[in-house]
Amino acid sequence: MIKNLQQKNRIIKPVPLSDIAFPSPFYEGLQYNAPARGVWNIVHTGMLIPESHQIYVCAQGCLRGVILTAAEMNDMQRMSWVALRERDMWNGEMEKRVIEGTRDILEKIASSPETMKMPRCVLIYLSCMHMFEGCDFQMITDELSEMYPDIDFVECYMIPTMRKTMSPDAMMKISLYEAVKPKPKSDKMVALTGSNLPFDKESDICQLIKMSGKSIWDISDCTSYEEYLELGAAPIIISNLSVADAAMKQMSDRLDQKWLRLLMNFDTDKLDQNLYNLGNELELEKDAVKKYIEEASSNAFTALKKASQRLRSTPIAIDYTAFPYIIELAELLTRHGFNVVSLYSDGFPADERDSFERLRVLKPDIKVYPTNDPSMRFAASQSEIISGGDVASFVKDSDKEMPSSNEINDSENPSADKILAIGQKAAYFNNTPYFVDIVEGGGMYGYNAIGKLAELMIEAFETPKNIEKVIGHKGWGCESCL
Repeated sequence: MIKNLQQKNRIIKPVPLSDIAFPSPFYEGLQYNAPARGVWNIVHTGMLIPESHQIYVCAQGCLRGVILTAAEMNDMQRMSWVALRERDMWNGEMEKRVIEGTRDILEKIASSPETMKMPRCVLIYLSCMHMFEGCDFQMITDELSEMYPDIDFVECYMIPTMRKTMSPDAMMKISLYEAVKPKPKSDKMVALTGSNLPFDKESDICQLIKMSGKSIWDISDCTSYEEYLELGAAPIIISNLSVADAAMKQMSDRLDQKWLRLLMNFDTDKLDQNLYNLGNELELEKDAVKKYIEEASSNAFTALKKASQRLRSTPIAIDYTAFPYIIELAELLTRHGFNVVSLYSDGFPADERDSFERLRVLKPDIKVYPTNDPSMRFAASQSEIISGGDVASFVKDSDKEMPSSNEINDSENPSADKILAIGQKAAYFNNTPYFVDIVEGGGMYGYNAIGKLAELMIEAFETPKNIEKVIGHKGWGCESCL
């Protein structure tokens, strides 16, 4: 009893939306990482390049995580490593060790009876130790390129200690496209870039591209290195995530491409403007784009109404791993009759301010929680949201079939004592099996995304999931051996 009370008192107190300091409401210090593994890491992202091989050069403790990621993806044959030793920090041979280690790995790959073929692209990941010592990465890749002129060597970084300057995700987005070279432009191609997940071909972006008669390049559709390199022929590149901004700016300048930044907004004014801008670049008639928006928005709002009627007053929690603009999403849902009660994010995009100001008036009592604060490690164990039984009975046995919604809820009041989460972290912190399992927008975009999200909310509300089994998989959408 005393222990439980002590733990409960150590859980961070949420801040009402009306009181938060936008856009960074929480102190940033020692960080906690909730065991929701759906977000992608640098290993997953690097695997998107066909016929590539990853080589990590770092200390053995750091190697453990990346190796396990590749193993869980069933892609260990595409990863190798060079373990750093303490003496490498002072013997003056840091660059030499990277070069010799990489050469040894490549020669073994070429002579292996299983492969007998060199990779087309090698991603070399240096670590914090190299940055501390001032390692000359350019010299390393130059020398390796002379040894192996048929291989593209790409500089990558595994340096979480440097995240104050640029996040590992943003740095990896740059590396992901660095091997692409300029090519004669094809007016019939549009490239969808910056996302780990494949773009939903039913999304508003893809629908307008199809209306223009142009083809779509998406790295997730590439099965060969040559297809990957075709990105250099695209005159227009489109990104929908701000984490890819640095990569898109660099690539568009290097490859002489027009970059369209169409972020994953839920503010309908911004969304409409994005679609009109896209239509203009695709040389579509404005009336045709207007008609599409009218039909797509009508379908989306119809789906929202249906979901609102089904969920009624069910409390809804949203976290930042599901969608980048969760304040805009919360405002949209609130205006369409949903009961959004909590947001989980350590900060918000600065361009959500207008939506934030409207939402704090519309529903000021929404609770805002951090996800990285160490005290949040007690949140899930103290949650008492689930009705009809102990949540632990749902998650202990990963092979156990989940009961249906009707089996564990009062059918006359389907929203009683039940919380719906959008995102894996919101599900974890609330201990709820009723959640929309989605990361980074799931590849969706626009009004089509709104409609599909409404359908996913109904599905999540009616069909509980096994929390531990689902959110324990690394890399949402990737193959997992678990």
